[in-house]
Amino acid sequence: MARIELELAHSYRPDPRTDEDWALLPLKLALRDGGAYALLGPSGCGKTTMLNIISGLLVPSHGSVRFDGHDVTHASPQQRNIAQVFQFPVIYDTMTVAQNLAFPLRNRGVPAQRIRARVGQIAEMLELSAQLDRRAAGLSADAKQKISLGRGLVREDVSAVLFDEPLTVIDPQLKWQLRRKLKQVHRELKLTLVYVTHDQVEALTFAEEVVVMTRGRAVQTGTARELFERPRHSFVGHFIGSPGMNFMPARWSEGWIEVSGQRLGPVSEATALAQALEFTLGVRPEHVRLAGPGTPGALPLPVRQVQDLGTSWLVTAAGEGSTAVRMRLPRELAAPRAGETVWLQLLGPHTCFYKDEELIE
Repeated sequence: MARIELELAHSYRPDPRTDEDWALLPLKLALRDGGAYALLGPSGCGKTTMLNIISGLLVPSHGSVRFDGHDVTHASPQQRNIAQVFQFPVIYDTMTVAQNLAFPLRNRGVPAQRIRARVGQIAEMLELSAQLDRRAAGLSADAKQKISLGRGLVREDVSAVLFDEPLTVIDPQLKWQLRRKLKQVHRELKLTLVYVTHDQVEALTFAEEVVVMTRGRAVQTGTARELFERPRHSFVGHFIGSPGMNFMPARWSEGWIEVSGQRLGPVSEATALAQALEFTLGVRPEHVRLAGPGTPGALPLPVRQVQDLGTSWLVTAAGEGSTAVRMRLPRELAAPRAGETVWLQLLGPHTCFYKDEELIE
């Protein structure tokens, strides 16, 4: 296992001039030895580029990659001792499951007794023990991807195991099982794992820390709780959560926060907001509260839509020309009706404020 340090930028163009020319804008990131990380973001944000730079399949156009303090920027994946699992299964159909799992170890001259023990351990973790003597060609896509995962995990001496959206071809129920298995593997083997995905559920349930990426930037690294409760960039608030954070234009007005011409507050000790003057208020649907009619500081809006989510109500309210606000209500409360005016309390301990997409501390 290794501590991985990245201080780099990368462009596929020879002469990048604007931010759009960069696949990865300048970043500095450290992944601790034995940690489980996810790179999360939409397609094209730079996740796979970063993963391929870590693995050695790609050399960054600027900067360096260090493993345990040693510069490996120009080292090959073999020299870095990396195992990588790709989106689609990479296995030998003519070999049995056991032979596929053993292949990386045989290539490195590991003793036969140790190979059998290690293959048995990984097969048991991935529930492949009953299929060890079957040829891979006759197995389902799910089983083949489990073999591919096993080939990535079977080596004990790797610096890191990298996963590039490995559960894409897996059915939803098995995805949940395999995520659980990967967490078990991480706890037992203490490997450094880096997992690329665009699925926030996969990232938040697998990783100890998630690196959220957008437009070539790593905008926040944190635990699931940190990303949900205190997004440091408005994109994190938008991307994490279902639905994401509500955002509303706001301004500072003589000790009050003003939204859609309505005063919310007053707010004390808000020097940073007073200096910003105009900013964006962000609050998650889970943290919007219903207030009584006429409550000072609450925002009155007509209800546009009520959705029954089974365990809660999702209420969308919006005035003429105003930004829509979504609110989750517990199932025990009676849902408001479409057209009814509700008074919404937007300020609270979880309310965030942003200037130029960055959190105002």
